[in-house]
Amino acid sequence: MGTDEGRREWARHWQYPELPGLDLLRAHYVRHTFPRHAHDGYVIAAVTGGVEEIGLPGATVRAGPGSVVLINPEVAHTARAGVPEGWAYATLYPSRALITEVAAEIGTLRGTPGFTADMVADPQGSQAIAEVHRAAEAGNALAADTLLRGVVARMLRRHAGPMPGRPVRRAGTADAERARAVLEGRLADPPSLEQLAAELGTSPFALLRAFRDRYGMPPHTWLTDARVRRARRLLDGGTPPAEAAVLVGFTDQPHLNRHFTRIVGVPPGAYRRGRTGGAV
Repeated sequence: MGTDEGRREWARHWQYPELPGLDLLRAHYVRHTFPRHAHDGYVIAAVTGGVEEIGLPGATVRAGPGSVVLINPEVAHTARAGVPEGWAYATLYPSRALITEVAAEIGTLRGTPGFTADMVADPQGSQAIAEVHRAAEAGNALAADTLLRGVVARMLRRHAGPMPGRPVRRAGTADAERARAVLEGRLADPPSLEQLAAELGTSPFALLRAFRDRYGMPPHTWLTDARVRRARRLLDGGTPPAEAAVLVGFTDQPHLNRHFTRIVGVPPGAYRRGRTGGAV
């Protein structure tokens, strides 16, 4: 699959069993837009064609061929095509444990590492990311693992430091964190904003503002993202999509399919096959 396929969209989101702690996504998107969401782990993405436009806190960056996009865990962001022909990219989603392991091996960072740049021009690094995908797709475990560790080490040495600390606590930060805990515990039956604010002893507007400041998105957007993340974990464990939909609070499987596809980039069925070795 190349980037010269016109306006046809395709995507493969999968895991290679020989690379634990890593998700892979290779795709060409034209009309697809990713709503504001965040990841449990890191994002290392090489744009191989077109332009990707990424909305990050305080900035929007445009990434073209030869660039590498770097996003830390829990950083809210959006993504969409920056040109009519869309964008193609090869993305690595390493877990926190994998990043920490490589950082310890290279010995140049103390504590939890975090990327200090959102996007870098690095054609060699971009090519290496694509080569990780090619090696994994070919079933070449030795090459894939070697290339992966080399790419991660390159990005950590050049563009990382200690993970940035939390921003200075503002008035309402504690309420926002308590609100998130309530929503996490009640994904399938969440309170309204007014009910949530009343439980926490604050006003709806103050809670909305504090939540946006803390998590980069309003509570209802965060809730949808959290439901999709929980659904991913259920699918990883073998739960059928229809059952996962109800467990996380979606009304039915089509409701899950719609939000899952927007946030993850592939439908739940394709995502699940990417974990079980089935054809995508």
